[in-house]
Amino acid sequence: MKAVITTEKIPIKLWLEVEQVEEGALEQARNLANLPFAFKHIAIMPDTHVGYGMPIGAILATKGAVVPNAVGVDIGCGMCSLRTNLTHIETPELKKIMDIIRKTVPVGFNHHESIQDESWMPEKKGDLPIVEQEYQSALYQIGTLGGGNHFIEIQKGSDGYIWIMIHSGSRNIGYTVANHYNDIAKEKNKASGENVPRDLAFIPEDSEYFDLYWNEMNYCIDFALANRKLMMERTKLAFMEIMPEVEFADFINKPHNFAALEEHFGEMVIVHRKGATRARKGEWGMIPGSQGTQSFLVKGKGNAKAFESCSHGAGRIMSRSEARKSLDLEEERKILTDQGILHAIRHQSDLDEAPSSYKDIDEVMANQADLVDIQIQLQPLAVIKG
Repeated sequence: MKAVITTEKIPIKLWLEVEQVEEGALEQARNLANLPFAFKHIAIMPDTHVGYGMPIGAILATKGAVVPNAVGVDIGCGMCSLRTNLTHIETPELKKIMDIIRKTVPVGFNHHESIQDESWMPEKKGDLPIVEQEYQSALYQIGTLGGGNHFIEIQKGSDGYIWIMIHSGSRNIGYTVANHYNDIAKEKNKASGENVPRDLAFIPEDSEYFDLYWNEMNYCIDFALANRKLMMERTKLAFMEIMPEVEFADFINKPHNFAALEEHFGEMVIVHRKGATRARKGEWGMIPGSQGTQSFLVKGKGNAKAFESCSHGAGRIMSRSEARKSLDLEEERKILTDQGILHAIRHQSDLDEAPSSYKDIDEVMANQADLVDIQIQLQPLAVIKG
């Protein structure tokens, strides 16, 4: 931990220096710390930056209420990794594999042209009105990457093996659930005169909507995992088509946009992680850099001050619009091509995911040395971006 802010209702504990946090993210952190149901303190991870209502890279624990915007609109967004038995892959084979992945995994706003096998869909548990409404559309979306910072990356690990890492979320079904319940929370808070920021509207535990949101949130978390698993299956098939001798092991999955009931400091609380990964003692996790820098497989240290959490990546150092306006396309392409990376920077519009738009991942990792232990370093070989 690098700093503590004590000017608000509860402390804000930061895993970076205060001056390294943009003012907008600090203001959002202060808003969290003044929520009447916020518990113990707010934890801010070293990859933090401005989000919607709550900073990305933050942990909020609450008693008696859930905050939809503290989970975010991409419910269950997270990453998974899989180790191959390959220790080397030539560029021509890598290009062929990436071509097959591009043909079988839709990216950006694209969906599958036909309904996917329903057996990939999660089991429905409890009352799920929005899930039921969006279910048929989700059958076309499962196994799709989405946009923004979502990626499929082939990597070479410091353990000597080739790894696959995928970052994606719950697509439109999660977005619709999140907005539906955030709108309800805003309406109910206004009607009851609750004095909380509009972007941090909450649903109390005694509300009829609490269990509804909780059920639908958990379905979206399960859907996001199923989405990643199907993309991983398509990626495995691409490898097998080009390199039939390949085998796979050590699947790891970690969401970083979710809320969960957990025990901390001797009390049961609802822990909201928005752009933050759970890092219990000995628990595996993933912390990616940018498509031009290394990523990390880590084990958590179970640090209580961070609610047993760590960062979910490097974190943005500039907004998407700023990156597109200010970064030089050829310079950013050169950063990647000089490393021999099959990258996804082709046009000016791609610069929002350029390496220079992200924080220094080595500094981010150094700032959270008390949260995780690095197990394997992963160098990018080829990247597909949403």
